[in-house]
Amino acid sequence: MNSSHVQVPIRRLHVEIEGLARYRQAYTVDELAGLLLSVSWPLSGKQTSEFHHALATSLDALGFYIDPEVARAAFVDAAYVAGLHVLPDDMSGMKLAG
Repeated sequence: MNSSHVQVPIRRLHVEIEGLARYRQAYTVDELAGLLLSVSWPLSGKQTSEFHHALATSLDALGFYIDPEVARAAFVDAAYVAGLHVLPDDMSGMKLAG
């Protein structure tokens, strides 16, 4: 049985998932899926359509059916709905506010 695993890269992101100013990073689609399925993801956020869409697009990107950036964008949407901050995506909003 072949145990090799192809990493599907994404643009780097950091999500504030384990408390205030405690970020975890993701560089691949499988890391996005891992964050979505982790116990650290807010339970209320797991009940949203954005969460389910992010999980489904992550699986599709892992199978090379869609562009990994689609999965990344869906993850960011799900994170925002769950009340999580995402860097560097939040930086553009911070620049506008400042």
